[in-house]
Formats: sequence, structure tokens, C-alpha cells
Amino acid sequence: MLVIRFQRTGRENLPSYRLVVAEKSAPVKGRVLEVIGHYLPARKQPVFEFKQERITHWVKQGAIPSDTVARLLKHAGVPAMESYIRRYAKRKPKGAEEVQAAAAPAPAAAEAAPPVEKAEEK
Repeated sequence: MLVIRFQRTGRENLPSYRLVVAEKSAPVKGRVLEVIGHYLPARKQPVFEFKQERITHWVKQGAIPSDTVARLLKHAGVPAMESYIRRYAKRKPKGAEEVQAAAAPAPAAAEAAPPVEKAEEK
């Protein structure tokens, strides 16, 4: 399976990335089929340049962009990247289930039970 992903280059604390098409099982810094762009996030204005016609060609051939690549391509205006973006599940804070259950009693039980007065604090 083919994948469109970033290949990190650059020195320590100054990342730059190549946008490459590679086999999914190939090492990240291994053999690539084609370099189709680059991304320089460390600049004041991040630079993201790519060959859109080559991206559409590889997607038609079955290449799947990584989540990060799909998000950046969508932001850059490449059509049909939404289907490759994974949604992140929001985590509920600890004890949220208990608070929600206590805050929302069953409607039938709430109507039948008389209101309970709170005891005054000392």
C-alpha cells in the first residue's frame, strides 16, 4: 500500500520535511518513490509547497495521505482530503459519568418524589 507522508530532514531543533510517496512498510527515512514537495514549519511564515497534480495522480493510484498531510493539504485548498482526516475522540474527565448521573435523575422519578430540602450548614 502506498502512503503520502512526511520525511524529516534538517538539523536538531530546526525541522524541515519532505513530502514523499513511499510504500507503507518502507522505513520513514528509507526508499521513496517520489518527492512531491516540502514543508518548513520553523520559519516565521511556515512554507508548504507541493505539486498538486502529482498528489492527485498518486491518490488516484491508491496512495493514502497521512493524517497530518491530509490536514495541511485541506488547509492549502486541495479538494477531497476530508475523507482521509481522522477525528480525535474527546476524553471525558474522570468522574464525569458519576456527575452526569447525579445531575440528571430520571424524569418519572423526579415527578413522583417530593422535593428534598437541604440541611443548613453550621
